[in-house]
Amino acid sequence: MLQGLMGPLFRRLGQELIRAGHRVHKVNFNGGDRAFWRLPNGIEYRGTLDEWPAFFAQLLRDKGITDVTLFGDCRDYHMPAIRLCREMGVPVHVFEEGYIRPDWVTLELGGVNGHSSLPRDPQWYRETAAALPPVPPHARVTASFRRRAVEGLLYNAADVLTRRWYPGWSNHRPWHPVVEGMGWWRKLRRRKEREVDAVELLARLEAADEPYFLFPLQLDSDAQIRLHSPFAGIADALRLVICSFAAHAPAGTRLVVKEHPLDNGVRDWRQVTADMAALFGVSERVDYLGWGDIVAVTHGSRGVVTINSTSGTFALAAGVPVVVLGHAVYDVPDLTCQNGLDDFWCSPVAPDAGTFAAFRRVLIEQCLIPGGFFSEEALEKVVRHAVARLEGRPIAPE
Repeated sequence: MLQGLMGPLFRRLGQELIRAGHRVHKVNFNGGDRAFWRLPNGIEYRGTLDEWPAFFAQLLRDKGITDVTLFGDCRDYHMPAIRLCREMGVPVHVFEEGYIRPDWVTLELGGVNGHSSLPRDPQWYRETAAALPPVPPHARVTASFRRRAVEGLLYNAADVLTRRWYPGWSNHRPWHPVVEGMGWWRKLRRRKEREVDAVELLARLEAADEPYFLFPLQLDSDAQIRLHSPFAGIADALRLVICSFAAHAPAGTRLVVKEHPLDNGVRDWRQVTADMAALFGVSERVDYLGWGDIVAVTHGSRGVVTINSTSGTFALAAGVPVVVLGHAVYDVPDLTCQNGLDDFWCSPVAPDAGTFAAFRRVLIEQCLIPGGFFSEEALEKVVRHAVARLEGRPIAPE
């Protein structure tokens, strides 16, 4: 195991794999990794990023590693590790937050999104799904934002307090944990104000009955932006989307920019959005939604613009037209609009329901497992199904 999610996921998975008779090793790159592992066979890596590939190749040989598991295939230490595993014939199992949420997580062989081996041929999905049995019965799971926040805080605190013992540690996130903490403090301090603004905006949209498009923002630090899209960051994407909206969207339509619920508040995206809208002369037609569930605002939209967010699959499931600006596993003809962003504003085409059902069925079969990460019920379910998937067993009914 390499780096996991901030929290107990890999410790719990390690425990179950050990109980099942497997030999498990975990590489810890910082004090946060170590704090959440607390099992035998922890390997403390204190070298540099440049020294990591040689260390990892030797580790694979010395320990007789047959499989590697990690969370996120675009982290600085994970990308060279995946290349080495490919050269040495070692399977890599990649965890990510699910292509389809909230009751599924991704566990895909080889890579996710732009690195996924899944094809972009709608007919392949229809034919493959037709040969599969129905999805086993599946119960919804709960999630706690408070739990996620506490686990993140504990991880970052352990990282900061032990930096001198990991001199070579290179964080894939662009901000120091203290900077992120200050951003969260500023954001949470204004929570009530942001909630009131959001409720008022949603009420105005419903009362005015004006058609609007939705652009859900992703995290600026997300590797899916930096490596699986043409953008250097969210600001570049905002500029492109608002410029295209101003030039091509029909008069009388609006654009709603939705803040990511896990944005750390380091950058004021509301102000960036307002500046871009003013630059392109559409300040009166662009709204910013800083809080709230994406469900209602997606259902009411005329279409969703996404880079490669999982909000795209939610929109597709709801029958809402989607256009993709990056590399997304669901950017498939008959599902998403293929004529580009400029055309999308005037000609948003709804996804084919049968193709999406087939696509969803294949995803569940090949790269999704039931559960979540941020409640005991959800974590127990993910671990149980992850062990089954790693051992080559099918997903069992709940």
